[in-house]
Amino acid sequence: MAPAVMRLIAFTPVLASAWVSPSMKSKTSALRMSADEFTVGIVGDLHMDPRKMEDYYTGKAQWDPIFAEAKEAHGNVALCSLGDLGESKSIRPEETSELFAGTTECHELAADFLGSFGVPYEVIGGNHDLEGLDEFETDEENLDLFLKAHGKPTPQFCREIADKTLLVGLSSTVFRDAEFTSHEVTIDDKQMEWFENLVKTHTSADGWKIFVFTHAPPNGSGLRVLQENHVVNGCCWLNHSNDVKCRKFIELVRENRSIKGWFSGHFHLGQDYQDSITFPTIDPKDGPYPNRGSCVFVQTSVMRGGTSRDGRQQSRLLRGNKDGFEVCTVDHQKDGAIRVDATITYSDCNHEVGVYTHEDEAYEHDQYFKVYAPSAGDELHPPDDDFRDYDEAGNIMVGDVDYDTVAWWRMTCGRVLGLLNGVLIEYDRSTLAPLGLVVGADELVGKKVAVINSGLDADSCMIVDDEEGMEGIE
Repeated sequence: MAPAVMRLIAFTPVLASAWVSPSMKSKTSALRMSADEFTVGIVGDLHMDPRKMEDYYTGKAQWDPIFAEAKEAHGNVALCSLGDLGESKSIRPEETSELFAGTTECHELAADFLGSFGVPYEVIGGNHDLEGLDEFETDEENLDLFLKAHGKPTPQFCREIADKTLLVGLSSTVFRDAEFTSHEVTIDDKQMEWFENLVKTHTSADGWKIFVFTHAPPNGSGLRVLQENHVVNGCCWLNHSNDVKCRKFIELVRENRSIKGWFSGHFHLGQDYQDSITFPTIDPKDGPYPNRGSCVFVQTSVMRGGTSRDGRQQSRLLRGNKDGFEVCTVDHQKDGAIRVDATITYSDCNHEVGVYTHEDEAYEHDQYFKVYAPSAGDELHPPDDDFRDYDEAGNIMVGDVDYDTVAWWRMTCGRVLGLLNGVLIEYDRSTLAPLGLVVGADELVGKKVAVINSGLDADSCMIVDDEEGMEGIE
C-alpha cells in the first residue's frame, strides 16, 4: 500500500514546540498527561428514528473504547452533538402524520442516547430540533422542551474542557417564526451578543483556545456545500438570510485568533473530501490568502446510513493539548477505525501549521457535491480565470449560457453575481461564499447574459433573449 501523502498547506515561523498525537504516546507517558490534554467526540446530524436504532448502537459501541482510553489517560473528555436529533417524518405513519423531530419523545430518546456514552455531553439545536409542530404552538415552547430534556440552562453552552481551552456551542432558536425558510439555522441576537463578549474576553494573547460548535457552518468557512439544497434554499450558512448577521461570524473569527476550530454538520456529507476541513491560511504558491483568522473549519458526517447523502457514516474525534490538536475521522463503516485527517501545531498564540494527512478519497463525488466558489485573488495572485471585468464602455458581455458556463463579476453596487450549472447565483461580497439563487436554469439556459452600463449609479444585469428582447434583473 502506498504511504499516505502529507501535503503542507500552511506555513509560519519556527515552531515553538511540536504536536504529538496522544495515540503515538506510550502507556506510561499517557498516565502523566497534563491538564492541557483533552479528547472530544463530535457526532453530526443524528436524525434518530426509534425504528432504526442499529446504527446508533453500533456507533456508540465503537466510541466506548475511545472514551475509555481518554478517561484513563487524562479525564478531560466530552461528547458534542451538532443537532438535528430526530427524523423529520412520522415514525408511525399508519397512525399519524406528526413529524418525530422536535417532539418530546424525540428529545427524550436523544437525551437517553447521548447520556449513555459515559462522558459529559453537550448539544446544540439544528434546523429540525424545533419541528414539533403538532405538540407545540410556538418556538418558545418547543425550545423550553429542548432545554429541559437535555438539562441545558441556555441554548448556548461553554465548557472548559482543559486548561484555558473552551468548547462553545450556539443553537438555532427559530423555526415557526422564520422570516424566510424555516430550515435556516438562526442564531438569535442574545446568543450573538454572548458569543461576541466571550471571544473578546478570552483572548489568544492570554493563552485561550476556543473550539466552536454550530449546526451549520458560518459564511466564509470554505467548506463543501450543496448548491441543489442549501444554497438555493437559503439555509446554507448561519443566519443566511441576513447579510450583516451572516457575515458577523467570519468577522469575529478574523478579529479573534483564540478561535482555533469550528465544527458543523447540516450537509450530511462525508469526511473523505479534503475540503471537509479548511485551514486558516495556505502556502502562497497554492493560491490567495483565505482570510480565516486562526480557525480550522470542520464538516461532520452522520452516524446512520439512511441519513447520508454520499453513503459515508462517520463522526469526528478532536484530540489536543497545549501544542496543537488533531482532527480525526471515526469511520462507522470500518468498525470504528480512527483516521487522522489533519494535524495542527501552534507556532505561537496567533499562528499555526496545518497538514492534511491523506489525499482526497472521494474524487468520484467531486463534481456532484462541490459548489464552485470564485477567487478574487490578492496582492500575489490575480482573480481566477472565470472573473469577468468591465470593458472600455463599462459593460460585461458574458455571452451564451449553458450548463457548463462558469463566470462571475462584481456589480458597481457591490453585489457579486455568477453563473454555474445554468443558474445565476449571488455570492457574498466579502467571502465570495454562495448566498442564493437569482435566476434558475429553466429561465436562463439558452439565453445571453450581459452587464450594461445604464448611465445611472448602478449597472443593470440583463438576460438577453433574441426573440423576446431584454429582461433586467437589477
